[in-house]
Amino acid sequence: MRRRRAHRVDVGDLAFRLTADAWAPDRTLPTVVLVHGIGVSRRYFARLHGVLAARARVVSVDLPGFGGMPKPDRDVDVPTMAGALGEALDSLGTGPIVLVGHSMGAQWVVELALQRPELVSLVVAIGPVADHRHRTPTAQARALLVDGLREPPSGNAVILSDYVRAGPAWYLVQLRHMIGYPLERAVERLEVPLLVVRGERDPIAGLRWSRELRDRAPRARLVHVPGHPHAVQHTAPRAVASAILAHTA
Repeated sequence: MRRRRAHRVDVGDLAFRLTADAWAPDRTLPTVVLVHGIGVSRRYFARLHGVLAARARVVSVDLPGFGGMPKPDRDVDVPTMAGALGEALDSLGTGPIVLVGHSMGAQWVVELALQRPELVSLVVAIGPVADHRHRTPTAQARALLVDGLREPPSGNAVILSDYVRAGPAWYLVQLRHMIGYPLERAVERLEVPLLVVRGERDPIAGLRWSRELRDRAPRARLVHVPGHPHAVQHTAPRAVASAILAHTA
């Protein structure tokens, strides 16, 4: 098992944690960066990180205010968070990276690809939000509850404990930005390819919504993983990793 090391990167008052395996000198391997969604942390990427690490250099990110990282004393919208994330990733010193975002993480990685296209070779949006059907806090809560009944106990344990660590105040601040960010218009301006991935039983990122993102982006594909919920990277890490690596190649 590879040994993982974490280091903190501060961008102004925003603190990020980057967790990576010890890398071999082979620079031909792609660098894949995993960005979690609202309320959670890198922990629900652990399985996908492990599978990808056999064929890529993998970095899992903990964003400011999540995963035990300090909460900013100011509001941080999607463009601001994405811009700071790009500066944090500059510390890796790698070439173009594969940016993978889950749920609200899809918004941050798409926005970063718009701001810094030279930094990114491929954007992967897993279970992207916010679906047209869920653009109110009540609708989001309802979809989240339905999904919780479909997630395995192992996934729910990680997600719920991370929600507790993040706390309701910071969650609600980010929820407002999540609901208001027009992802469907953002993907239209992407200069790099987009891969949309969703679980068949995902009530948060619906099939029609996922197809719309694919069709609006200049270069995009949609991968549908049968039988899996919103956190498909946790329940089907090998299928998700195969899709990412195939499109990276």
